[in-house]
Amino acid sequence: MSVKAYLQITMVVDDKNRAAAAKVYNDYRKPFLDTIPGALTKDLLVRDEDVQVLHGFDSVEHAKAYLDSELFTTKVFPGLKPLWNGNPDVRVYGM
Repeated sequence: MSVKAYLQITMVVDDKNRAAAAKVYNDYRKPFLDTIPGALTKDLLVRDEDVQVLHGFDSVEHAKAYLDSELFTTKVFPGLKPLWNGNPDVRVYGM
């Protein structure tokens, strides 16, 4: 399968919290790829100004559905929320 949609979550995270944010990424990367319908890729992009997680999916519908999934709402979101400076920028892109 090839990636047909991306879910991009961009977060402003202080330097002191970046290791904790990377841990959340690493802890849930495999469960994301193994259990989320349509999930194909997940990459962590670290820049000076922010941290992005880029999720690749087989469809826009699956990308949007992940935001309501049990994994995201009960594990990933609660693990990341205390690390943010402000609300994340969440975008879905179709190809």
